[in-house]
Amino acid sequence: MQRHKISVIGAGNVGATVAHILTSMDLGDVYLFDVVDGIPEGKALDIQEGAPHWGFSGRVKGFTTTDESKYSNLEGSDVIVITAGLARKPGMSRDDLLEKNVSIMSGIGKNIKKYAPEARLVVVTNPADIIAYALYKITGFRPERIIGLGGSLDSSRFRTFLSLELDVSPKDINAFVLGGHGDDMVPLIRYSSVSGIPITKLLSKEKIDEIVHRTRFGGGEIVDLLKTGSAYYAPGISITAMVKSIVLDEKRVIPCASYLSGEHGKHYGAEGLFIGVPIKIGASGVEEIYDIDLEGEENELWKKTVEGVKRNSAKVDEILSKSK
Repeated sequence: MQRHKISVIGAGNVGATVAHILTSMDLGDVYLFDVVDGIPEGKALDIQEGAPHWGFSGRVKGFTTTDESKYSNLEGSDVIVITAGLARKPGMSRDDLLEKNVSIMSGIGKNIKKYAPEARLVVVTNPADIIAYALYKITGFRPERIIGLGGSLDSSRFRTFLSLELDVSPKDINAFVLGGHGDDMVPLIRYSSVSGIPITKLLSKEKIDEIVHRTRFGGGEIVDLLKTGSAYYAPGISITAMVKSIVLDEKRVIPCASYLSGEHGKHYGAEGLFIGVPIKIGASGVEEIYDIDLEGEENELWKKTVEGVKRNSAKVDEILSKSK
């Protein structure tokens, strides 16, 4: 049986962690790409040398892309995870990274289109929903083949903080976050429960508000603590969950940044945008988008996050038009 090929562009903390987890799960051969000489080759070799203990039977290879011809090794990729770009520093928002990371994506996207035109893309580079939109414009890929990280990670943080407060297993918590992968994301309290018990029956409104606030700023909290970069362990496993659902055709339902159009765009008031909504992820990428009804404050928060994503998507169009 032919092994899956999973390429990771960006071999920093997030990319290398993803490669490590993918390897430990034996999900396929893993190819690492980075512009820093020796980093992808060295990290790939380091991961490969642990294969006997992880029970990994495949290959991990690294390629330095200062020589653009090395991107030819993307050929045959089933999934490409894009983590390349500038990381957040203390005091920076995800949106501060936009212009520089769109510029970086321009070169990466053209090489993906050239060498791996059938791949599914998992976009991690911040701001992930907006960079997913940029790659959609750059590659011309069908939008269902592009999925942005966001809700997968944000929902994991939300579930974690609820489990810590309630002292219960996070496996028994069902909760998710919609909207842009930023400070105006929308945790849905009405849909959150512990084995079917609504969290509103278990926690006060004040405590829930505290957890929502911590979820919104969960990435920034880690950046402030580390002082040297952004989170990578929780992003790594959140990304892997998305990749695993693609390569094994698991059809998991995970909130992620997906392209909305037609009836879905109309329902969410977000036509032509990549934004976090519940989706079914399978072998072809986004296989179904679920329309969630929003009420009262949820709807107001949703409109706010849509406006932020719309504003930044327009900036992407402007940046890309200038670069032509």
